[in-house]
Parts: sequence; C-alpha cells; structure tokens
Amino acid sequence: MKHLHIKTKDFVLTASTEDRIKATKQFKWIGYTQASQIMKKLEELSSYPKSHRMPNLLLVGDSNNGKTAILSRFDRHNLAYTSDDKLFCPVLMIQAPPEPDEKRFYNAILEKLYAPHKTSEKIDSRQRRVIHLLKELQIKILIIDEIQHVLAGSPSKQRLFLNVLKYLSNELQIPLVCSGTKQAFNAIQSDHQLANRFEPRVLQRWSQNTEFKRLLLSFEKLLPLKKESNLIENSLSSKILALSDGLIGEVAKILELSTIVAIESGTEKINHKVIDSIDYIPPLKRKKSYY
Repeated sequence: MKHLHIKTKDFVLTASTEDRIKATKQFKWIGYTQASQIMKKLEELSSYPKSHRMPNLLLVGDSNNGKTAILSRFDRHNLAYTSDDKLFCPVLMIQAPPEPDEKRFYNAILEKLYAPHKTSEKIDSRQRRVIHLLKELQIKILIIDEIQHVLAGSPSKQRLFLNVLKYLSNELQIPLVCSGTKQAFNAIQSDHQLANRFEPRVLQRWSQNTEFKRLLLSFEKLLPLKKESNLIENSLSSKILALSDGLIGEVAKILELSTIVAIESGTEKINHKVIDSIDYIPPLKRKKSYY
C-alpha cells in the first residue's frame, strides 16, 4: 500500500470496514498550491501593523470551490486563548446576514462572541458594544463569508451596509476578509472606496493540468483503500473533472462516494466502473433537473 500516506496505511491495516467508511466521510484538507498561498496571505494580514488604511482581501469563487474551507481552516488555526487571565481572539469569522441589515450584522458578531444582546437595543449602542468587544479581544482580522448577500437588499441598504464595513475597518484598524461568489465582487466594486481597499483573489475552477493531478494524488494518499487507484491516469482524471464541473467540493464528493462503493464491493480501488455506479448527479444536470 505504497500509494497511501503512512498514517492512512496504518489505519487501513487495523480498521474495520465500518470504520473505513466512516473515515471516508470525514472532511479532508488538501493543501493545494492556491490554498496554501491564500493561507499565507491571511497570516500576513493578521500581523499587519495598524494604519489608517488597512489592506483587505476579497476571496471570490464559485459555490463549493473551497472558499469557506480555506477560511475555516485559518479560523481553526487561530482559536481564542487566554493569557494572564485575559481572553484574546485573533480571528473572528462570521457569515454575512441574508440581507444587508446592520442590526443583524452586529447580532452575528455578538452571537459568535457569546455576548448577550436585547432586541430593544438601539443600533448605535450595538455598534459601540461590538467595537468595544473587538478591541478588548484584540481581534486581528475579521472574516465575513457569503458577502454576496449584500446584493439581496435595495441599493440604499447596500450602501448603508458597505458604509458599516468601511467604518469598522477605519475604527478598528484591522484587515477585513470578505468571501463569496462572483456576485461578491460586484457588491464590493459597487463602492469605489471599498473597491480600492480590497485585493481580489479568485479561486478558479479546476482544469486538466498538473495541478489537478497533484490534487488527485493528494486525495488518493488519504482515501482508505487497499489498492492503488491511479487517479492521475488521464481517462480517470478527465472523468472526475468532467463530472465535478471543476469544483473541488464536487471532486471530494465523487471520491468519497466512489471510495465507499470500492470498500463495500471489495474492489478496493476507484476505477471507471466504480465511478459509474455511484449515486451522484453532476452539478450541470442538477441545474437542468429544475427545468
């Protein structure tokens, strides 16, 4: 089982079928090149000295193409901690409210910090509390996922919400990291001042190249199968790419389902027949099924 990572190999040698299937369903972090570059950029931002014009990052990509996975990993690597009986929280990650609503935005921050809030509390009071808490906890970077939700409101609400982001950035002097679909880019670009402050990083869909084969090779090292699948073989990698529509989340799901079938059938490797037998509907067919 030279195709497996040493820890995966040790696990396969001792685990039951049920345990291997359970392990297959667990999330697997693959540190591909662009993900590593973005993680490095986030680390740089989190240690950036305070100034009147902080650098910000806008992470853009299609749904299910790894944005939230990257940000969540960075968040987990920067958990809150105590020192001298004082609580510090280097990174705060929240999801943008479903519409550009200032009150709900502050509520999301307060709830993530387990800070109580009353429905009757006025906006300016919430704002002061949020700013006080973020300063007290010495937040170094604020991450706002699904920022495209801004576009769900009227133009006036959109402008108000974007002004809130500018105010927080100026007042706290910390980097903001926003993430979302391509519509997120439109949301930020609609405000000239914000557009100048945010550096866009685009997670492109995968294509049939060396980087994609490296991704498949990394996956294969972690999949608990006793035989080598050789996922980087051209016809097999092309099949996986076509089914996934170039989205890393879909690639992961295809390999998860295929691994389970391979274990249960005793095939112990992923091949064309195994992939053809999985219960999976490609993204393009899902869209067509609604019409």
